[in-house]
Amino acid sequence: MSVTLSLPQVPELHEPPEEADAEGCIQCQMGSKLVLFITGNCHWRCDYCPLSETRRDIDHMFANERRCESFDEVIEEARAMRATGAGITGGDPLMARERTLEGIRRLKAEFGTQFHLHMYTSIPFRPEWASEFAEAGLDEIRFHFLDLAAEEYRETIAACSESGILTGVELPCEPDKESELLELLDALRGYDIDFLNLNELEITVGNIDNMELRGFNLSTEITAGAAGSAELALTLRNRVMAASNGLPDPIDGETREPYGYHLKFCTAVYKDAGQLRRRFQRRGEATIAPHETLTDDSTLMFGAVYSSEEDQESWRGEIAEQTGLPQRFMLWDPENHRIELPLVVAETIAEHVDAPVAMVEVTPTFERMEVTVVWLNDQASGEHSSLGS
Repeated sequence: MSVTLSLPQVPELHEPPEEADAEGCIQCQMGSKLVLFITGNCHWRCDYCPLSETRRDIDHMFANERRCESFDEVIEEARAMRATGAGITGGDPLMARERTLEGIRRLKAEFGTQFHLHMYTSIPFRPEWASEFAEAGLDEIRFHFLDLAAEEYRETIAACSESGILTGVELPCEPDKESELLELLDALRGYDIDFLNLNELEITVGNIDNMELRGFNLSTEITAGAAGSAELALTLRNRVMAASNGLPDPIDGETREPYGYHLKFCTAVYKDAGQLRRRFQRRGEATIAPHETLTDDSTLMFGAVYSSEEDQESWRGEIAEQTGLPQRFMLWDPENHRIELPLVVAETIAEHVDAPVAMVEVTPTFERMEVTVVWLNDQASGEHSSLGS
């Protein structure tokens, strides 16, 4: 008997970074950026907000999937994945401004000035705050325009750019906002921005009711993207690219002056199966134990012998004696009441022991979420059988 949770699957990913991509984007695509969720608090309730109820409007901090009570724990998680930088998100980091500034300072002090930090916000904050973020060490900032109201952000954007922070705009590409987004392309000509990032609008557990009210459906079975979002984003990107190269627009044939900024489109499937998997791969490579195997899906796989805490030492001794496996290749997991060991050893002894033996697959995250448990013998019963049901 087995239980399996599927990770995002795509055949291959052919989306290398573009030359003009912001450094934050490049490191995200490499899977080397820590995701620092600084707070779940936000001053707006956007109907497309993808956050689940476990994070929305809750003032908790997470580093990747790990709940953190201090920046010491954030730093531990950054080391666990050998991070080259961090993306600071929420909620809205400006709802916890002092905490955000502290986090920027701590990460720069711990990892050096080369540790790249970018931040998202939808708040047109006081222009004088821009220098505070720059002095703390913020390298890049991305503004999310509420209701696409760009003018409200003009002064703050100018202040960030003047302070030396690479400044841009990042928005979900809403399929029913084509005319507004086309107008925004032209409006942004007069802003001190280096890039505009468009994300494929995602339909998630946190926003599905609102998305259905707006008439949005999933584009395919393997992506959380809303139908029409990618097509519109590509239309917008093609217009900006054509103008940059002095070519006519593919849709209306008009040749336009260059917009002065780079437009990047990021798909939902790439965020899930590309960036996330590469981050898992990186953390798995950094934290893998001697008894574990890193799979092609960027998960960790091992064998397990289930036991009571009282019996685990005798089990480990007997396994070592009968197989020759050094005890350093066996790890007692008190939470799940099992001895972890190499899968090949578990498969060898499964039919010769009177204890439940399983193949276990987990994500290489702090919580080590189980995605697969396959029993290798018929000993699973009582408490243990429930683990695979």
